Amino acid sequence: MKRLLLAILQTALLLGAPFAATAQQSLVSDPEIYEKDHFRSQCKVAEFDQNFIRRLDINNDGIIDAISDHGAYTCDGERGPACNEDGCPHNFYVQVREGGYLLIATAQVYGYDFIKRFGNMVFVFRMHPRFCERTDNAPCEMTVRVRGTKFVTISRK
Repeated sequence: MKRLLLAILQTALLLGAPFAATAQQSLVSDPEIYEKDHFRSQCKVAEFDQNFIRRLDINNDGIIDAISDHGAYTCDGERGPACNEDGCPHNFYVQVREGGYLLIATAQVYGYDFIKRFGNMVFVFRMHPRFCERTDNAPCEMTVRVRGTKFVTISRK
């Protein structure tokens, strides 16, 4: 029941905006340990795929950051319990020079590509069409660049 309420709350928060920047976040030493410990405390048995955490430089500052994919774990036999018709939650962490990681955004996405455009690495998110203000069934493609600790939307289609 507690897990269901948490999933409903997460979904409600993510439906309002595809990216929710967090205010006054605390630094975490390692997002992988932090998130796995969280899910282990929520589940009797938590299992994580090898792609649960992806490490890459998302804000083009030369420091390796991290992305967690909540569709890449199983909680008590249920794969990606917070995933729904909008996709799965992904948390985006930027590593800061002082040490540690800052959670800068959460996005509910079907998936993404991380590609180079005009010399900068950008995300191309595949999302529910409503995030592009559409009512058809084709996924929204939102191109986003991370500058420092902010997501900047370049285009939507």
